[in-house]
Amino acid sequence: MNTSRIVFHHGPQSRSTSTLMLLEELGAQYDMHVLNLAAGEQRQPAYLRVNPMGKVPAISHHGQLVTERPAIFTYLADLFPEAGLAPGLGDPLRGPYLRWLAFYGSCFEPAVLDRYMQNAVPAAGTCPYGDHDTVLGLIEKQLEAGPWLLGDRFTAADILWANALDYTMSFGLVTRRPVFEAYVARLKVRPAVLRAADQDEALARAQQRAVA
Repeated sequence: MNTSRIVFHHGPQSRSTSTLMLLEELGAQYDMHVLNLAAGEQRQPAYLRVNPMGKVPAISHHGQLVTERPAIFTYLADLFPEAGLAPGLGDPLRGPYLRWLAFYGSCFEPAVLDRYMQNAVPAAGTCPYGDHDTVLGLIEKQLEAGPWLLGDRFTAADILWANALDYTMSFGLVTRRPVFEAYVARLKVRPAVLRAADQDEALARAQQRAVA
């Protein structure tokens, strides 16, 4: 097996789709391992040997596993510096870029899911993400200057965030706000994102036909 190739473990029409978008934006060469999430393939022994958490996305590169989207996005964008989707170590935007990649997993997802599941949440002073409204307000404020998360600079973080906002708004987990909708719309017209969306839709249709 050629471990220098990126192996992308993907479930169509899931959180994993944003990683497909990133790979297309980077112009990366990759081998895709497609899982049927509806059939529970991600929980079968074959995939659990790859990722014991039974989640997608995951990538394998040089024989090493990378999971969790902020880590995957950081790794891939740094792997292809010529694509310009990650500020370098000497770039003043490197810190804000990493901040927003981490903020997604540490604050946004738990805040949104706690609100949706009506979980008991501790006071803001002891809650890991503070409080739901502050989290959403910070994201909105950051995007108001636009057009992207870091102003004029489009980065891998925008693929993560625009996809996440699109997904959560479509299911009513996040209230639609004009700033969020305009941000998502800007991502959706990018050629690489359109290619990834078409590819993802075709994979989902193929899985549906297989069980029809």
